[in-house]
Amino acid sequence: MAAAEDLPQDLVFVDLETTGGNAVHDRITEVALVRVRNGELVEEWSSLVNPERPIPPYIETFTGISDAMVAGAPRFAEIAAAVREKLKGAVFVAHNARFDYSFLRREFSEADIVFSAQVLCTVKLSRRLFPEFVRHNLDAVMERNGLSCSARHRAMGDAKVIHDFWRKLHREVPQSQLSAAVQSVLGAYKLPAHLPPGLADELPEGPGVYRFFGEEDVLLYVGKSNSLRTRICRHFAADDAESKDGTLGSRVRRVDWLQTAGELGAMLRSAELLRTQRPLFNLRAKAKARPHTLRPIVARSGMGESQSVEAIAIDAVDLEGLTQCFGVFHSHKDAGKALSDIARAHQLCRKALGLEDGAGSCLGFQFGKCRGACIGKETLILHGTRLKLALASLKLKAWPFPGRIALRERDPTTGTAVFLRSADLHVFDRWAYLGTARNEEELSALRARDSSDAFEVDIYRTLIRYFAKHPKLDWIDLRDRTLCT
Repeated sequence: MAAAEDLPQDLVFVDLETTGGNAVHDRITEVALVRVRNGELVEEWSSLVNPERPIPPYIETFTGISDAMVAGAPRFAEIAAAVREKLKGAVFVAHNARFDYSFLRREFSEADIVFSAQVLCTVKLSRRLFPEFVRHNLDAVMERNGLSCSARHRAMGDAKVIHDFWRKLHREVPQSQLSAAVQSVLGAYKLPAHLPPGLADELPEGPGVYRFFGEEDVLLYVGKSNSLRTRICRHFAADDAESKDGTLGSRVRRVDWLQTAGELGAMLRSAELLRTQRPLFNLRAKAKARPHTLRPIVARSGMGESQSVEAIAIDAVDLEGLTQCFGVFHSHKDAGKALSDIARAHQLCRKALGLEDGAGSCLGFQFGKCRGACIGKETLILHGTRLKLALASLKLKAWPFPGRIALRERDPTTGTAVFLRSADLHVFDRWAYLGTARNEEELSALRARDSSDAFEVDIYRTLIRYFAKHPKLDWIDLRDRTLCT
């Protein structure tokens, strides 16, 4: 149990206003700091900042900060050293703290100043302390706790509200409970000592794929996430040293990652790395079976001619033939088990399906799991019709585009990204992934790459899931470069 003295005693409550939501492309327009030590207010400080670019109209409406207001304000580089000194040694506290922290780190980096701090996010703190509530944005927190703000959406006004929320937690939440929640949030991004210092600060919040390397740079693990920072740090937060994450975390000596515009890019790059690099801790990469599908056939037996099904390796069927097949299974054994399960669930005859030999009724009929096609009680025509209906939901999809295409995926933080900014173009030739382009030169190379006529199982599964979640797609027909939506 955490004790009250585990609470940090030196804190700085921070709020920023910016020209937008992307720390890479947008800039700070206002910064406010409220420094508190041992429960006593040490300093309140704020400054407008010239972002050296126009403030979008919707941002001006939201914050009330206009281009005219910041025209005579200092550039961040001019106040960077002073801001760094005011933050020095304190726990960095903010609401949705990674937003403010990433913006400040970016601005400090531009000014050639190294900055790192322990980060306490009051959104996460509120969620841990009050899980019964759905909303934890600053307006919701203010409403629930009776807090007011004379200058909402201005940096100092919001920084003071965050400080007021902290003081209220001190008064009303049992100290042991508050300490435990604070230590949990502070430890969320704590990495072990054998990894490079500052790594957690470098990890991006957005989607991508990552790799863990061990001694002698052996590749241990490949993973993907919509939040690289959260997922990577979670590997090292495992308390149980015997768990997979605990064992893996103790062996990691180097981490690298690749940011993607979105979730699809992360899934595609992950599948590609698993297929080509075979990391030690990815179970599927260790033992790659030969994927199978179910193909309808006409079977002839003592029962006569009937509609049956065979399990066949996917790479033994051409692309056109696959559109008449059903399901994707890890192995021949898995395909056979799936067929048995379908027979049982739909009261299909195991003999008609080729799952049993011999004379007389099938085993299923004896237990009331077959309608009697094996003894003539059900016609083979009706049985074949029921088989088609039972398999219908598993039918492999035909490629829904005219040929080779580039599927555009935009960075959700920018939404309207243009080709060269915050967007990926994933190139496919039917169900084969050829690569991802981020500029015209890369796209031209992928457009010209020879086709393998391959059916990549992981890519098929990934795209089918993605198409189901994103019915409106943004794609380019690479036969004539006509943009389609």
